[in-house]
Amino acid sequence: MMSWCSIIFFYSGKSESITITNEKGRLSKDDIDRMIREAEEFASEDESARKRIEALNALSSFVYGLKTQIGDQDGLGGKIDDEDRKTLLALTKETAEWIDSEGQTASAEALEEKLAEVQAVVNPITSKLYEDAGPGGYGPGEGDEQEPFRSHDEL
Repeated sequence: MMSWCSIIFFYSGKSESITITNEKGRLSKDDIDRMIREAEEFASEDESARKRIEALNALSSFVYGLKTQIGDQDGLGGKIDDEDRKTLLALTKETAEWIDSEGQTASAEALEEKLAEVQAVVNPITSKLYEDAGPGGYGPGEGDEQEPFRSHDEL
């Protein structure tokens, strides 16, 4: 297969011709068409793999972040009681083991369900911290001298 192209240099007024030949090692039109068809066929598989990896990363990040926060005595780790700490530590350990065993081959839906299960245990524990803090983010007995919380309607 041979094709040619003519290049005109506008400023000099010269014209050049270039001949391009399909030499050994180049893809044929049929090869290119086949590769495009295959890429279109595998697009849905690529998308499901992307979703699965995103779900795995979300679950792993959540568990790792939770474990880090539990270990932070100035943060969450210092504000929760021993029973909640044991619950959260057991949850992070169990979930990390699940990720290592089943999570690597689990579907995106299974990973999202696992994240929802973990969050269902974590959210009530962390929401207790906010409830105990009261308005203004102060814990019991803290900030009593602060001005009471006002809603936007009172302003």
